[in-house]
Amino acid sequence: MPLLKKILIALVALAILVLLGLALRPAPVPVSATEVIRGPFAEFVEEEGRTRLRHAYTVTAPIHGYLRRVTLEPGDPVDIDDVLFLLEPAPAPGLDLRSREQAREAVRAAAARLEAARAELEVRQAESRLARQEHERGERLFRQSQIAAEERDRRLAVRDAARAAERAARYGVEVAGFDLASARLVLEMADGRRAGEESPAVAVRAPVSGLVTQRHRHDEGPIQAGEAVLELGNLDDLEVKVDLLSMEAVRLRPGMRVILERWGGGEVLEGRVRRVEPAGFEKVSALGVEEQRVHVWSTLSSPREQWRHLGDGYRVEARFMLWEGDDVLQIPTSALFRHEDAWAVFRIENGRARLQRVEIGRRSGLWTQVLDGLNPGEPIITHPGDRVRENGRVRAESHQNPSG
Repeated sequence: MPLLKKILIALVALAILVLLGLALRPAPVPVSATEVIRGPFAEFVEEEGRTRLRHAYTVTAPIHGYLRRVTLEPGDPVDIDDVLFLLEPAPAPGLDLRSREQAREAVRAAAARLEAARAELEVRQAESRLARQEHERGERLFRQSQIAAEERDRRLAVRDAARAAERAARYGVEVAGFDLASARLVLEMADGRRAGEESPAVAVRAPVSGLVTQRHRHDEGPIQAGEAVLELGNLDDLEVKVDLLSMEAVRLRPGMRVILERWGGGEVLEGRVRRVEPAGFEKVSALGVEEQRVHVWSTLSSPREQWRHLGDGYRVEARFMLWEGDDVLQIPTSALFRHEDAWAVFRIENGRARLQRVEIGRRSGLWTQVLDGLNPGEPIITHPGDRVRENGRVRAESHQNPSG
């Protein structure tokens, strides 16, 4: 066989082997990728919260009585010492037929006692006049030495006793008159009617200046002492209450910055942590999990004009800034995985996945701080799956927009 023909056969066989090897080689694994970036980074805790009045005042009825109609409505402004509502004496309970008849009989009995007391007074007045006259004649006879001193003293004692009996009879008339008036009052109020608008009323006044935030009672009617009627507050003292998990609350400190979002307004508000309560409480989540949570209170530091439409009990999203940096190396948290008790990522180098161990720092949502192992701009795989292997061929089909 000629040499040239042998060479051509060998080349064809080599080409077939190369094509066969290329056909049997595994295809590159499609992956999503992004770049290591350096930029602003913030570690935060985010949770839903509610606005609350720092100083709320519940105005209650100071005494038992009858509440007149409350005209104030939620949102109405009030000044300190303004009249909020009026209380009048409670109407007497109505009487049944038997009790009404007994009340009439009590009136007639009281009237009879009054007449008897008046008659007794007339008797005592007559006795007093006679005793006074006897005493005056005794004085004249004593000066003329016609009666003894003992007789004069007896007539003086009789006069004084008659005067005392007259005063007692007069007081008896007054007492009988009071009894008659009381019996008549019971009968007059036997139908249970109110005393009327002209009756004296207790005016309950505003303890502070502000707005009416809630109205518990507005219709007139009987009211018990201590029953709530209105709630007052000043919206300038509005703050935010958030129930955080205890493991997150221990990382907060008073004075930390708080960002308030998704409250309905177009602007992002800022605040400061005011208080982290020292006692937690148990709360069952929507999934039925028992959680230990802690009340965290924050004040609003943004200008009042920016949140003038916020009210008491409004929903907000609070983001507590635990740590912030302006120039931080960071990667998506989804790119990390555990490898031999260390954190690692897959770099993309010349179309192949390269395993790279990294040292991480703080985490914030979808991004994690990188302390060592990567450089800015290096492409990495964001969601490495089971098909990605060390030195394996990969193809970046999607490239995430790196933003911290």
